[in-house]
Amino acid sequence: PASSRVTRSSGRQPSILTSQNQTAGAGSDVKPQIFPKSGIIPGITLGKADSPSSLAQTTPPKCLDCRQYLDDPDLKFFQGDPDDPEPEMLTDERLSIFDANEDGFESYEDLPQHKVTSFSVYDKRGHLCPFDTGLIERNIELYFSGVVKPIYDDNPCLDGGVRAKKLGPINAWWITGFDGGEKALIGFSTAFADYILMEPGEEYAPTFGLMQEKIYMSKIVVEFLQNNRHVSYEDLLNKIETTVPPAGLNFNRFTEDSLLRHAQFVVEQVESYDEAGDSDEPPVLITPCMRDLIKLAGVTLGKRRAVRRQAIRHPTRIDKDKGPTKATTTKLVYLIFDTFFSEQIEKDEREEDKENTTKRRGCGVCEVCQQPECGKCKACQNMVKFGGSGRSKQACLQRRCPNLAVREADEDEEVDDNIPEMPSPKKMLQGRKKKQNKSRISWVGEPIKSDGKKDFYQRVCIDSETLEVGDCVSVSPDDPTKPLYLARVTAMWEDSSGQMFHAHWFCPGSDTVLGATSDPLELFLVDECEDMQLSYIHGKVNVIYKAPSDNWAMEGGLDTEIKMVEDDGRTYFYQMWYDQEYARFESPPSTQPTEDNKYKFCMSCARLDEVRHKEIPKVAEPLEEADGKMFYAAATKNGVQYRLGDGVYLLPDAFSFSVKPASPAKRPKKEAVDEELHPEHYRKYSEYIKGSNLDAPDPFRVGRIKSIFCSLRGNGKPNEADIKLCIYKFYRPENTHKSTKASYHADINLLYWSDEEATVEFRAVQGRCSVVYGEDLTESIQDYSAGGLDRFYFLEAYNAKTKSFEDPPNHARSSGNKGKGKGGKGKGKGKAASAEQSEQEPAKLQVPKLRTLDVFSGCGGLSEGFHQAGVSETLWAIEMWEPAAQAFRLNNPGTTVFTEDCNVLLKLVMAGEKTNSLGQKLPQKGDVEMLCGGPPCQGFSGMNRFNSSTYSKFKNSLVVSFLSYCDYYRPRFFLLENVRNFVSFKRSMVLKLTLRCLVRMGYQCTFGVLQAGQYGAWRRRGAAPSLGWLCPPRPCVFAPRACQLSVVVDDKKFVSNITRTYSGPFRTITVRDTMSDLPEIRNGASALEISYNGEPQSWFQRQIRGSQYQPILRDHICKDMSALVAARMRHIPLAPGSDWRDLPNIEVRLSDGTSTRKLRYTHHERKNGRSSSGALRGVCSCAEGKPCDPADRQFNTLIPWCLPHTGNRHNHWAGLYGRLEWDGFFSTTVTNPEPMGKQGRVLHPEQHRVVSVRECARSQGFPDTFRLFGNILDKHRQVGNAVPPPLAKAIGLEIKACAVAKLRQDTAGE
Repeated sequence: PASSRVTRSSGRQPSILTSQNQTAGAGSDVKPQIFPKSGIIPGITLGKADSPSSLAQTTPPKCLDCRQYLDDPDLKFFQGDPDDPEPEMLTDERLSIFDANEDGFESYEDLPQHKVTSFSVYDKRGHLCPFDTGLIERNIELYFSGVVKPIYDDNPCLDGGVRAKKLGPINAWWITGFDGGEKALIGFSTAFADYILMEPGEEYAPTFGLMQEKIYMSKIVVEFLQNNRHVSYEDLLNKIETTVPPAGLNFNRFTEDSLLRHAQFVVEQVESYDEAGDSDEPPVLITPCMRDLIKLAGVTLGKRRAVRRQAIRHPTRIDKDKGPTKATTTKLVYLIFDTFFSEQIEKDEREEDKENTTKRRGCGVCEVCQQPECGKCKACQNMVKFGGSGRSKQACLQRRCPNLAVREADEDEEVDDNIPEMPSPKKMLQGRKKKQNKSRISWVGEPIKSDGKKDFYQRVCIDSETLEVGDCVSVSPDDPTKPLYLARVTAMWEDSSGQMFHAHWFCPGSDTVLGATSDPLELFLVDECEDMQLSYIHGKVNVIYKAPSDNWAMEGGLDTEIKMVEDDGRTYFYQMWYDQEYARFESPPSTQPTEDNKYKFCMSCARLDEVRHKEIPKVAEPLEEADGKMFYAAATKNGVQYRLGDGVYLLPDAFSFSVKPASPAKRPKKEAVDEELHPEHYRKYSEYIKGSNLDAPDPFRVGRIKSIFCSLRGNGKPNEADIKLCIYKFYRPENTHKSTKASYHADINLLYWSDEEATVEFRAVQGRCSVVYGEDLTESIQDYSAGGLDRFYFLEAYNAKTKSFEDPPNHARSSGNKGKGKGGKGKGKGKAASAEQSEQEPAKLQVPKLRTLDVFSGCGGLSEGFHQAGVSETLWAIEMWEPAAQAFRLNNPGTTVFTEDCNVLLKLVMAGEKTNSLGQKLPQKGDVEMLCGGPPCQGFSGMNRFNSSTYSKFKNSLVVSFLSYCDYYRPRFFLLENVRNFVSFKRSMVLKLTLRCLVRMGYQCTFGVLQAGQYGAWRRRGAAPSLGWLCPPRPCVFAPRACQLSVVVDDKKFVSNITRTYSGPFRTITVRDTMSDLPEIRNGASALEISYNGEPQSWFQRQIRGSQYQPILRDHICKDMSALVAARMRHIPLAPGSDWRDLPNIEVRLSDGTSTRKLRYTHHERKNGRSSSGALRGVCSCAEGKPCDPADRQFNTLIPWCLPHTGNRHNHWAGLYGRLEWDGFFSTTVTNPEPMGKQGRVLHPEQHRVVSVRECARSQGFPDTFRLFGNILDKHRQVGNAVPPPLAKAIGLEIKACAVAKLRQDTAGE
């Protein structure tokens, strides 16, 4: 190959080199010179000159020059003596490329260039040292020796070279691009020549290897993030760990330890890459992955930009993947997004102008913020002081503060849930007297009705305009600056207060959750009304009800006019009724007035009345009087009837048991810890363990109603406002003397009868359930339990006095017909009759399965749950990522799976195509009855303001494509699933526009945040579905800390109508329930199929293994962690709550034959003081409040240096290298288990490894028979990204109930 000669040609980009104060050979100060360097990227030239920092007043001693510890066994001395000085050596004719008559030393521009091989670098005391840790920049004199060769010689052997000693000192070092190959060229400049480095000398090789590693690693990181901006830290680790280092570098695998070791350098390379990039591109620095690395490794940002330098230039600047194709949208979706955004962008830009005057410009402390403005970049040239117009208001490009950028990106992602609730926007202060201007108002005609106090009229004339009951009007607010209110007049009368009307308010779209995204002419019906004086009426308006058309389902995707009505200032329309508390949009109620109340019928009053009526508890069917009480056979509240013998749920504090609960598994009292062995243990002062269930509330208490009564008042009448129940208590296994252990193996819905009774308030009842005696069932217990929610059974009675289990008494078995109107107790009919059908009905309506299209289907978690619920049949699925699509096919052989971009498919269908390029049949309009999917929303993270470039991303996001699918196919049901942040994302913009599109399409919809752990998966992940139907499912398993799942939008808090926020019917599913039956495996286990080696031990395991006997266990495989990580995992104790802070500070031999070092504590820690024995606790100069010193970094230690380094700022990194707890839960499912990842608690409770793929799949509630596809990381990602099937099943059952109700309504109506 052509020699990579770097020739000198002038006129290239100058690079500033700050030269040494004392240059070898010259006694004078040399001014900093500008050397035009050709083809050389002064990759990492010089920083500011600091004085060498004064010695920390602590042991151990450091070398004043190279900052290495003098007692470090690895400190090496350079062997050999300085020989001839550099200038003489350079005249050796073996190096000359000049003709004899040319003088090579005329100007700086012509510094000679040589190569040097077998080199070593050392300080003036002869310590071998690295040259990339900032020593040169701090003016420490570094020298090098080796064999100098001519520039054209590519052979690194010693022949043909000149031996040279103590060349230097080095003025600068630099990197030239990866010369078309894998390796970068690294070079030095001295006062006399430039040298390109070849091979290091033997003793210097380890030091130089690290440099090559870090340079190569930054290349991997920059190239990976260029194309994958939304990846996580774990994904980056995976990329690094699976990259094979290029030949000729002396290391064989990249590890997390090496990434953290080089983090500062890598981040600086990313910063300089960003500087050189496009100013419209969001910087790579603020990608989620880089922010995590910066936090974990404690990187100082903006450090060396004080000197202009370029990044490692990749001569082949990679063409960016353009990401997904342009979104295919229907006209409707496009118009909504487009009209909204064009207005929003203008508004935002105006606001930004205002804000910019006050906007924070930077952190003010990093070196970038302290530079002057450059005066040359685009931004400066626009500033007034540099003669520009001052319009752009951008900070100088050299002064873009990296700390601020990262902080803003972090704030973008935080979800602030503690927002005060907003009062509902009640319109008026009621009963305000307004000066009546009688001349404006005159009744028309006679009163149509009088009821003594009020005379009701049909018509009135106001300002010569005639109004009648049922007309809509605008109403003047008390505050004239506010817009007019709109209302329907539902009655008019005259009484002592004057001339009055009853206003049923409309809610303008801007007062709903839609906020600014709403159509300014669209109103919503709400249940709000009040009496007002007629004089408040401003004038008549026209409000039109736009009902969905009869051909609604086929009208999707047509070029609809987005305008619903002409804007003439007095015309509005409405389509939906809006529930302000739950942010639900529903079809308007169909209540009609009767003949005799139509002159004053108000739908809002009627509904509010109905709700109040339903909520009031009532007794029915009196039986007898006794002991000053009246007994009844039934009582109702919230539309549910409770009868004698019914099972009821009560809150855990409703009654207690005679057996004292075994004191909860208190963690054993800590014995004193040897602080020298466990120096980080002091950081564990808090007892709280994430993923612990100690504080999970108990599940509901269950009782059976023995009697229903009210006490008699003095006048002998029963006090029906105070209803009480006498109940029999049921014990759960864990409530007996056997305590928690009893529940491990028992069914989750098993109870024990007891004859203990308790009296409770009827008000305290949380719901109805069915409890049967197992022997009375005609079907198997499994079938009974699977047949519906809220079903329990018992086989024995528990006697707390004798602590024994016995046969239940006769009165427990047949709950009998005590005072029942209907015959016998319907099997398992005890369902709360909220959205479900009450099963007393003989004919169970069979709803045909909905034909479903699953977009962004992943491996099929959502479809799996829907199939389990029996609600749907997924006929089509779209998934771009091949491994997940393959997994979907394995589990759903009957489904057509499209592995291509959803935009391409929609385009084809809209163009009338019947098949795609592979000949797969495309679903057509009318085929799809249910649409579900979770469009990923990484496309627009890190953008807080809308401007034209962020808008285009947003417009092309997959959410927009998904809504277009919905608009085109118009399915009966629609579910959009996404992570929790979707709701709060970008001022909730995505959520609002999504709802806006759905409302405009005519869907009843709402949104809510559900917690998978409450539906029987064993982990927590908030997901925010927007639902195109009505009731969300009720939680059935209780997970702690998960229930404040209200949603804040525009500072209003919306709650979902889930009633169970404090407790649930069943106990929490724990890690033990989930995986205690799986065989033991080791770190890196890779056998895809092994045998179970044992029976299922818990209810959950029996469910998850399924009824068909399966001898083979698949995918119980786990990631192979590097030798160092494996050693750390081995040293994490098995006690609950253990994590990195329990690691011992010792030297251990690793499986690869190397040894670790002890972590050295070298600084006084201002915040945490010293240990009890007075030992230091700081590992970096920043512990004393100084800037970080790169020389303080330590590697290859059992306790990872970076964790104590940055622990004080990050809650001590609690949970990293943490073990799961047998009695706890998984806190979120991981797409890639990494002990130092976001979700670090990924170690098995007892084995020295990270969790296996099968364990993760079980934590998501996937049955063991569910197939995954690809390599181990593909499988982890499939599981981690999936919707947990139990959550999907709960949603599916709710959709099914809704479909049944609709069917029943339709059949009843015929």
